[in-house]
Amino acid sequence: MIRCLAVDDEKLVLDLLVDNIRQVPYLTLVKTARNAMEAIEILQTEPIDLLFLDIQMPRLSGLQFLKSLPDPPLVILVTAYDKYALEGFELNVVDYLLKPVSMERFVKACNRALELFQLRQKTPVATSTTTALPDFFVNVEYSLVKIVAADVAWVEGLKDYVKIHLSSAAKPVITRMTFKALEEKLPEPAFVRTHKSYLAATQKITVVKRDFVMIGAAEIPVSEHYKDNLRKILNISAE
Repeated sequence: MIRCLAVDDEKLVLDLLVDNIRQVPYLTLVKTARNAMEAIEILQTEPIDLLFLDIQMPRLSGLQFLKSLPDPPLVILVTAYDKYALEGFELNVVDYLLKPVSMERFVKACNRALELFQLRQKTPVATSTTTALPDFFVNVEYSLVKIVAADVAWVEGLKDYVKIHLSSAAKPVITRMTFKALEEKLPEPAFVRTHKSYLAATQKITVVKRDFVMIGAAEIPVSEHYKDNLRKILNISAE
């Protein structure tokens, strides 16, 4: 279960948020707060995994509050204002929801939080993994889309475009950029080149065959040129 704290200064909005949280089976509501100061007190005494946070609040805004946290939990911003979206994503929030929030959109954000929560649970903090890499933005149809490095499963190059396959999404993110530029954002040993057009997250590789590796049900091709380095990164002895 993901332990949640909901923060909003409007009682009606907070009540609706609480009702939504209680309908999602893997969320458990720990407490609610009407402002950032109340939230600070709760975070000092309660373990919180996911924070639903309003932005426009008295005394201390949601973003100011978030910046003050030395080790923040996962955060989903819930606000009536779209002008803070870029700043919010620069603070590595899970999602940015605009009020009024539909249940479908709310569940989508929660599913993304669940995926990242599970990644955090499985990944040791001390190891060099994708969670240590900074998140980044890519251009998708005239918009900036945030890519969480820990969520990337594998990357496929297509001439001037790349397909970024995410663990939390059924469809890949397609963006116009060079494969080399993306490879610089996802370096070894967290990611390993398996083919001239493929880059895979090392921790997500579950099966290694002669000519491909598997990430979930997906087969990622392995070319002869990259086999030795792949085995070195994965610490596999040569056949």
